[in-house]
Amino acid sequence: MLPPLQDQHSPTREIGEGEAKAGHVTSDQVRDPDRGDQEEQGLVDRPLSTSPTQASSRIEPDIFDDNDLEDELYPESTNTSYLTSIASDIRRGIQENGRTYGVYGLHKAWIPSDDLEVERNDLQHCKFTMLMGNELYLAPIIDHPQKILDLGTGSGIWAIDMAEQYPSAKVIGVDTTLVQPNVIPPNLVFEIDDVEDDWLWGEGTFDLIHGRELIMAIRNWPRLMEQAFDHLKPGAYFQLSGSVPDFKSDDGTLPPDSAYIEMGKIYFEMSQRIGCSGWEPTRWKEHFENAGFEDIVERVLKIPTNPWPKDKHLKEIGAFELSHFRDTIGNVFARGYEQILNGDPNYFQVLLAKARKEVLNPNMHSWVPFYVVYGRKPRTSTTDQPPHQKSASPDA
Repeated sequence: MLPPLQDQHSPTREIGEGEAKAGHVTSDQVRDPDRGDQEEQGLVDRPLSTSPTQASSRIEPDIFDDNDLEDELYPESTNTSYLTSIASDIRRGIQENGRTYGVYGLHKAWIPSDDLEVERNDLQHCKFTMLMGNELYLAPIIDHPQKILDLGTGSGIWAIDMAEQYPSAKVIGVDTTLVQPNVIPPNLVFEIDDVEDDWLWGEGTFDLIHGRELIMAIRNWPRLMEQAFDHLKPGAYFQLSGSVPDFKSDDGTLPPDSAYIEMGKIYFEMSQRIGCSGWEPTRWKEHFENAGFEDIVERVLKIPTNPWPKDKHLKEIGAFELSHFRDTIGNVFARGYEQILNGDPNYFQVLLAKARKEVLNPNMHSWVPFYVVYGRKPRTSTTDQPPHQKSASPDA
């Protein structure tokens, strides 16, 4: 058994909609113009093509004849071509357990950076976009953004979609690995850098800064918030989103001895050991406030773990999550479980097999929370704002 976790509070809160280094290596959604002063109201007045499901709303389950989704269809992953112009040692990375891990950055990489990870990243992008009502972001940015930054861009798919949606904007995607495609929009550039290091982009120049699923990559969230604040134009937005594997069910169909719950414990223990708390999305709103952002909105959405919901939209999201968990999650966890926790790989494989069986059970109505938090930099000059109290580097 794992040692007791020190950070296991009950973090998932039901939030209403109205709450408010060295040089780079290189390779904004439209707000309703009729909104006027209503932009202060955040997402409440912003129509979505398909409304996201808040954590406060109960999902109605569909009815299934058996407990196995083995024969159900779920999305196939995509193929991507990759940048080949970067130095070979960075491009090749480190080979372990049949996976490739990046070698660039301030800290050791625990998430792979190879073809399979690119496919997982692209699959996740489809799922998260659907979850947010088929939107790439929820912050009410200006109609014609000129400069957009994507932190931890991964496969680059979000940055590519944004560059295509806003062809007049310059879009920058940054990551510690370059696995993005060669063919990209002309207004998009990928850079290799660690966003926990000093940012070299001009301060006060971005209309939107975006980060998604950065939980295992960031150790000093207050400093990230400060750097994002400083590099935004007055009135511009910073948005973060990410999932927390705190598995839940609304109807008691998730047993307390579920392999899901045990996998979640492993994730939180790994993240805590390396200084990247998996609970951090539950604290983002507070970090935004401390950094000086205004009009902060926190949304907590539900990701079904398989196609158990009756609602067709949520059923499709669940199908994406089933594919993600069943086919890739074990590979993502493997390196950290063995090297961070010194865990028994045989036990992990047994647990993983049990979890993969559970994910095929449509009568287990489990879900995980997905946090979306965004805030606006005050419209007044940054010189009128109190200076940040610089954050000390956390102990890793």
